[in-house]
Amino acid sequence: MDFTSAIKSGFSNYTNFSGRASRSEYWYWTLFTVIIGMGLGFIEGALGLYLVAPEMTELGQSAGVGLLSPIANLALFIPSLAMIWRRLHDIDKSGAWFFIAFTCVGVILLIIWYVTKGTTGPNRFGPDPLGSGEALPEPPTSDDGPTLEA
Repeated sequence: MDFTSAIKSGFSNYTNFSGRASRSEYWYWTLFTVIIGMGLGFIEGALGLYLVAPEMTELGQSAGVGLLSPIANLALFIPSLAMIWRRLHDIDKSGAWFFIAFTCVGVILLIIWYVTKGTTGPNRFGPDPLGSGEALPEPPTSDDGPTLEA
C-alpha cells in the first residue's frame, strides 16, 4: 500500500475497528499524523497562533498550546486508534492489547508488534489486507472452452 492509499484508507475506515491493517498502511498513517503535527506546529509558531502563549521561565521558554494542533489531534484521534486496533488484528491479537501501552514495558511490546509481519492468509479478524495466502482459482476444466488439441 502506498502513502496516499493509506491516508484514504485511514479516513474511509474512520471508525472501523474491525478488519485488518497492513504494516505499510499503519506506518504510512503514522508518518502522515507526524507530518501534520510538525507542519501545524511550525505554522502556529511562525504565525503566533496560540491558545496559551509560550512564556519565559527561569528554565527557559515553555511551550505554548497552539490553536490548530488541538483541532487536528481531535480529528485524527479516532482514526488513529482504529488503525492501531486493525494493525493488532493483522497479527491475530485483539485490539484491546492497545491498553498495555499504559505500562512502561507495554509500549516496547506494542512497537515490536507494530513492526511484525501480519499473519499470512485469513485469520479470525478477516482476510489478509495484502491479499496473500488466499485460495488460488481452480484450474480450467475441459468444459470451460476451446482446447489446443491437434
